[in-house]
Amino acid sequence: MIESPTKADGKSLWRIARDSQKLDLNTPYAYLLWCRDFAETSVVAKVDGEAVGFVMAYRRPQAPEVALVWQVAVDASQRGQGLAGALLDELYTRLVSQGVRYLETTITPDNKASIRLFASFGERWGATVEQTTLFARADFPDTGEQHEQEDLYRIGPLTLRQKPE
Repeated sequence: MIESPTKADGKSLWRIARDSQKLDLNTPYAYLLWCRDFAETSVVAKVDGEAVGFVMAYRRPQAPEVALVWQVAVDASQRGQGLAGALLDELYTRLVSQGVRYLETTITPDNKASIRLFASFGERWGATVEQTTLFARADFPDTGEQHEQEDLYRIGPLTLRQKPE
């Protein structure tokens, strides 16, 4: 079942993000706030009532036709089954019906799985995928760990249509 997250999902989303060992982990507080404030632009997958994957996104205030996908994560028990793609498809359908025409996300160059996920999404929906550098390494503060550059992937324009098989 894929639905909008609730405050009660915040703990599970934090755990899934932590266990991914790939995402920049935010505080548990941030996931709780996200589930409260951005539930309409995010989705969570549940199996037997337990969260097993999520997509967190928001509409850009200066460009409401754009939704930025902040994080995508799937529990290890569900990986390799197409859940991340199904979550993006559900989010796409919801947001396009509300006027969103572009999905954006940032991905580090070494995250090949995320690059494949968003390239596949663009192909599935017949949308163009453009890539540019959004944040260079030098844009990040010195925290003792060097942060990789974040490339911006812009997918669109998106329209409501029947999903291809």
